Amino acid sequence: KRSKMQHLTLFTLALTLIATICLAKSPYQSVLQHSKIRGRQHGPNVCAMQKIQGTDKKYFTNCKQWYHRKICGKPTVISYECCPGYEKLSGEKGCPAALPLVNIYNTLGTVGATTTKMYSERAQLREEIEGPGSFTFFAPSNQAWAALPTEILDALVSNVNIELLNALHYHMVNRRLTSEDLKHGSAFPSMYQDFNVHIHHYPNGIVTVNCARLVKTDQHATNGIVHIVDRVITFVTPFIHSLIHSQNSLSYRTLLPFPTSFEKIPTEMRNRILGDPVALRDLLNYHILKNMQCAESITSGTPLETLQGTVLEVGCDGTDMTLNGKAIVQKKDQLGTNGVVHYINELLIPDSAKTLLELAQGSVVTTATKLFVDAGLGSHLSGSETLTILTPQNEAFKEGVTMTGELKKLLKNHILKEKLSSSLLYHRQELETLGGIKLRVLVYRNSLCIENSCIAAHDKTGRFGSMFTVDKVLTPPMGTIMDVLKADDRFSLLVGAIQTAGMTELMNQAGPHTVFAPTNDAFSALPKADLNKLMGNPQELAGVLKYHMAKEILVSGGVGSHTRLKPLQGDKLELNMYKHVLTHVLPVLTVQTCTTSLIPVYYL
Repeated sequence: KRSKMQHLTLFTLALTLIATICLAKSPYQSVLQHSKIRGRQHGPNVCAMQKIQGTDKKYFTNCKQWYHRKICGKPTVISYECCPGYEKLSGEKGCPAALPLVNIYNTLGTVGATTTKMYSERAQLREEIEGPGSFTFFAPSNQAWAALPTEILDALVSNVNIELLNALHYHMVNRRLTSEDLKHGSAFPSMYQDFNVHIHHYPNGIVTVNCARLVKTDQHATNGIVHIVDRVITFVTPFIHSLIHSQNSLSYRTLLPFPTSFEKIPTEMRNRILGDPVALRDLLNYHILKNMQCAESITSGTPLETLQGTVLEVGCDGTDMTLNGKAIVQKKDQLGTNGVVHYINELLIPDSAKTLLELAQGSVVTTATKLFVDAGLGSHLSGSETLTILTPQNEAFKEGVTMTGELKKLLKNHILKEKLSSSLLYHRQELETLGGIKLRVLVYRNSLCIENSCIAAHDKTGRFGSMFTVDKVLTPPMGTIMDVLKADDRFSLLVGAIQTAGMTELMNQAGPHTVFAPTNDAFSALPKADLNKLMGNPQELAGVLKYHMAKEILVSGGVGSHTRLKPLQGDKLELNMYKHVLTHVLPVLTVQTCTTSLIPVYYL
């Protein structure tokens, strides 16, 4: 009975959580409601907060953060505090009392923004924010004032009647704006010469004004409302181009320009990109996100689309902002009216600006890359030919592989004569290699293969070519099935059986065929009397051998769970992969081992 009650309680909590969040009007309200639900066991109007260990940074919690207990990759501790607008009463649980409704000046003291309150008095702003009106005050926290560079703070307090007053007026809007009014991308004229302040309201519930995060919102007053922010907000540059021009940078418009990072890349690559307008445009656009992203809005890694068309993983590691997992941001949140700039100390080079050789060198296929160069194919991969390379994973090669004439020839057949996308390949399509042979495309339910090599990673598309990472070294076509079997002494008994059964012509036909080829050891495993009887009856022998053949091509990479194959004779074959070994059921012969070739032939 107790267990049923516990399940009912959990179910009720889940329904309440879903219903409350669904009714929330904005991302911020959704996160606030979630924090209230997590905190309600501690009394009314209690919110659960997550604080990053070792810092003063606190956040209302969402579901993901609640269970992971991490923000920006750092562990968090849970604290329970009064939700915005409420306070504790002695002897009572939770936060049952609403904060007293007083004017903005006194509200600053009530919510702990005592430094802003002090500077408001020194700048002779007190009378204005105590008097009639309807204002919004984005009030910096005490920590925000303490973090302000000394030279800036000295400049403000040395001229309180002008500089400090102007700065405080820039934190004010001459109308009441609740968190619901702070829509993503909106701007409001401040009380300093009507210069706009810029609002961003992100899907994770974080709200910023000029990239300063609102840490306490909706502190109502008789003459307006106060939102506490985590930094002193600064004026914005008219547009991003002027920001970048002052830094001698090369980018424009919205987000991620760079300082003098061009010197850090190889001279040959730098000169090539600077001399190629298409590659240069892609490189610049790769530094520009389609959406404005303030540093304080980021609490975990998020893929964001660039103007170049691909994505950057924008994340954080503690206080560091990261790009593709690297903490390379030197200066954050330089505001322009049309976006924000983050200065980085490393050039981001998109795949679309790279040659094939640069693509390969920047990936994990290090063995194949070295072998391509050793085989004298580097000029093809570093030039402007439109090609596609098939690069086997490192584990596809034997240890200590050395360059030979045969390997050079084989590697040349890993380069296709056109720039391809795997999404446009189709079954039985033929692709020509630099070596002059044709390779077949084989499409299966869960894999896409070129002959025996199946694609093991997403395409990389460079300036002139594409790179497919494949799971095996390619085995080019070797002739007909009969040619393959005759070339291998392990199948001498099978070749004789095929001839006895009158199937030589079938084995030389164009196909397509898949053969599960019994080795000499597999034949020898049969009782001698049964083998003699089988070999003495060509018709029965042909029936058994046809049960080992199918009229389609199936390579091992196309075998999944319970893959079914229709043999030339009999009902079906069922195949599975177990620890990379192909297993299947046959009535007479049992599997000893298997490989694939381009016929393909499996030997048993």
